[in-house]
Amino acid sequence: MEALGGYPTKSSAFRANLFKVLLSVAVCMGSLYLIQTKLSKSRKPKDFYSYEVKDARGRTVSLEKYRGKVSLVVNVASGSELTEQNYRSLQELHRELGTSHFNVLAFPCSQYGDTESGTSREIEAFARSNYGVTFPVFSKIKIMGSEAEPAFKFITDSVQRIPKWNFWKFLVNPEGQVVHFWKPEEPIEEIRKEVVVRVRDIILKKRQEL
Repeated sequence: MEALGGYPTKSSAFRANLFKVLLSVAVCMGSLYLIQTKLSKSRKPKDFYSYEVKDARGRTVSLEKYRGKVSLVVNVASGSELTEQNYRSLQELHRELGTSHFNVLAFPCSQYGDTESGTSREIEAFARSNYGVTFPVFSKIKIMGSEAEPAFKFITDSVQRIPKWNFWKFLVNPEGQVVHFWKPEEPIEEIRKEVVVRVRDIILKKRQEL
C-alpha cells in the first residue's frame, strides 16, 4: 500500500531494507561456504607422503619425512608361510640400498587369516629379534573395509587393487605416487631391479642440481 502522493509507507520501506539485508547475508554465507569447500579440498592429501600414520608405539608419524625417496610399502605378517622369506629379503634390500634414497615401510595387517595376532609392539619386536629388521614397522592397520588406514587406502586406490594376502609390495616414487606393485609370489630380484633404477634416478638428479 502506498501513501498519498505515490510514496511508499514506512512498513513497505522497512520490508525492502530487510530483504536487502537478508540477501546480503545469504550472499556472504554462500561465499564463505565456497571458500571453506575450496580450503577443504586443498587440504586433502594428494600423495602418500601427505598422510600421517601411527608407529608401533602409537605415536603419530608424518610420512612427509620420506618425501624425495623411493619407498617400498608392504603389508606384513608374523605368522604367514611367507614371513621368513619376505622379511629376510626385504631387510637385505633395505640394508643394501640404505636409507638415504630408499626405505621399506612395513604395515602389519590382521585381516588375512590368523597371520598377525599380536599387538603392534609385539609385531615390531618379533621382526627385529628374529629377522634383524631395521626398517620401520608401523602400527597394525586394516586394509579392507570402512576402517581401512587412509594412507594405505591411497595406495590401493592408486592401483585399483586390494592385497589378497600378506606381503604385497607397492613402489612409491619420491613424489608420493604409486608407480608399481608386486604380488607375494613375484621374485625379489624383479623388485630390486626396479628399485635400483629409481634410486639411480634420484642420485643423478641430485648431481645435476649441484
